[in-house]
Amino acid sequence: MSQRILIIGAGFAGMWTALGAMRLLDRQGKADGTIEVAVIAPQPELHIRPRLYEKHAAQMRAPLSEIFANVGVRFIRGHATSISTLENVVTYADADGVASTISYSKLVLATGSVLHRPDIDGLVYTFNVDQLADAAELEEHIHQLGRLPETKARNTVVVAGGGFTGIETAAEMPHRLRSALGKDADIRVIIVERSSAIGPDLGPGPRPVIEQALSELGVETRLLSPIISVDHEGVTLTCGDRIEASTVVWTTGVRANPITRQIDAVKDSFGRLHVDRNLKVVGHEDIFATGDVACAATDDRGNRTMMSCQHAQNLGRSSGYNVAADLLGVEPIPYSQEKYVTCLDLGPWGAVYTEGWDRQIKLTGAEAKKLKTAINTTWIYPPVADRAAALEAADPLRIVVA
Repeated sequence: MSQRILIIGAGFAGMWTALGAMRLLDRQGKADGTIEVAVIAPQPELHIRPRLYEKHAAQMRAPLSEIFANVGVRFIRGHATSISTLENVVTYADADGVASTISYSKLVLATGSVLHRPDIDGLVYTFNVDQLADAAELEEHIHQLGRLPETKARNTVVVAGGGFTGIETAAEMPHRLRSALGKDADIRVIIVERSSAIGPDLGPGPRPVIEQALSELGVETRLLSPIISVDHEGVTLTCGDRIEASTVVWTTGVRANPITRQIDAVKDSFGRLHVDRNLKVVGHEDIFATGDVACAATDDRGNRTMMSCQHAQNLGRSSGYNVAADLLGVEPIPYSQEKYVTCLDLGPWGAVYTEGWDRQIKLTGAEAKKLKTAINTTWIYPPVADRAAALEAADPLRIVVA
């Protein structure tokens, strides 16, 4: 029986893992089918999750069938439900719920992250921008608001969470609301953040720029008083205040896909699997983890990967190379991503671009927005469906951020 590299997930990390593995097999003269590279995912498409705060969410997808076919990756349509690390077998269900099993020589978990849903009364009344279908549902809801009688609640959006996603979502909302309700609509957009400052995970570096942008966009912030309940007419805060709102968008962080719980290994507080520098799960010879389910060192200074597209792409290239190298007996290339940057979209105001873990501001306003647009519309999309170009783009030493 031929050997098989099985990848669960076709997101940024999963896609690049598949291409990275095929790249090394090709270079070693082993792309002859003796080692199969297979991907299990619900659809052969990449959902562009970093853009789901924008409008036209249903369009934020890119096809992968042609790329996979051209490079020799087998795609299996299904949803992985269980993993047997003793038997090296994955069980998955197809679109009709019919279960099947598939064995692996090496497994790569690239199942991404899911929205954190705390135990809060009425969370069912909230929207989110975590997955493509969720973001599309929010967009349709905003479009339908214009058919409702004008009230304060109709004209108000509450964004729960003032982190990266919450800020980007809120910065887009004034424009999106006015598009639905009219340019002269008396709208209100409020970020509710439990911390004492907006963007707590972004640190103090870019905060003055963020605060200026939100203020000029008309976005309010409520700090130190998180939401304790939600209903169809608004939210209640811990301080007792009530905000009437027909639209509540939940953005309070993500956790690793819960399938990681099936792997008996050390995990961090987000459920991510601890991996070594080659992205192999600690304590498991045949399992690698990448993207949002991997807790990996980015350098030798104690920094760890963030749950972001920026890290997922390079993690995928590295995990693809190293899982194939492990099968072939080739020297691995340890994962490293020394340079860390952020580019936060601030809606019509612009953006803010920072470099380093201390987030030193390098660009703001329209100049940063130009960079953000390039990232969102070009850099994070799959390579062209040409075998040579796709494999070359999967080089684990490729420098994406110079």
